[in-house]
Amino acid sequence: MADYAHPEMLVSTDWVAEHSGDENIRVVEVDVDTGAYDEGHVPGAVGWAWNTQLCDTVQRDIIPKDDFEKLMSASGIGNDTTVILYGDNNNWFAAWALWQLKIYGHADVRLMNGGRKKWVAEGRDLTTDAPSPAEAGYTAADADNSIRSFLPDVHNAVGAGSVELVDVRSPDEFSGKILSPPGLPETCQRGGHIPGASNIPWAKACNEDGTFKSSDELQALYAGAGITGSKPVIAYCRIGERSSHSWFVLKYLLGLDGVTNYDGSWTEWGNLVGAPIEKGA
Repeated sequence: MADYAHPEMLVSTDWVAEHSGDENIRVVEVDVDTGAYDEGHVPGAVGWAWNTQLCDTVQRDIIPKDDFEKLMSASGIGNDTTVILYGDNNNWFAAWALWQLKIYGHADVRLMNGGRKKWVAEGRDLTTDAPSPAEAGYTAADADNSIRSFLPDVHNAVGAGSVELVDVRSPDEFSGKILSPPGLPETCQRGGHIPGASNIPWAKACNEDGTFKSSDELQALYAGAGITGSKPVIAYCRIGERSSHSWFVLKYLLGLDGVTNYDGSWTEWGNLVGAPIEKGA
């Protein structure tokens, strides 16, 4: 992992096994399958549900600041706690949680490289016991939206040709053949992609065991599709979670400047009246 721009953003499964019980460490599991945590998790890890705890449940948005503070406090996380996130599906939703922790200014948050898949494949301990951490006092910073793009930002950047766009969805979503992955309900009125976007599916950044590919491999993957960081980079997907994974890769593993996650993504853009779209590969 030493060849990454910010190797400190990752820890190994060995590191977690050795340090998960340390006083100032809190391990958190965030899964696509919100029932996976109850089936067995890293001993001492708390579980967060992406669809109820990491979003505004009234309007479409990330978790509000006051709810974020309550979640962190209830999880035994203080402002100086080192948070280690992991999850299923190659850390897809764990990366989304990390992006939100960075929005609210948490200093030390990292991903467990390989996620739940690697931990289970190595035969490491799992428990169904949920911890009861002591309540911690947590004070979040005001939201740092410098790592987040909103619709006007994307619309203006596309019109000016001043950004590199990365669509991290599947090729069939990108081309407009399908509107969303099978079984996932959030959808749009039109299929296709934002004009000028490069299609680099998020999972291509990972090895078979769930770990991230090497820096050289990642560099070749993105540069080969025209993403060089010569302009600011905006990543998007369908509802912003998969693109947070690619945002992590681009910002922390490759070290590109000016990388943002457009979490409105295709369910916003693809529903706009009159918004320009492209279809096909």
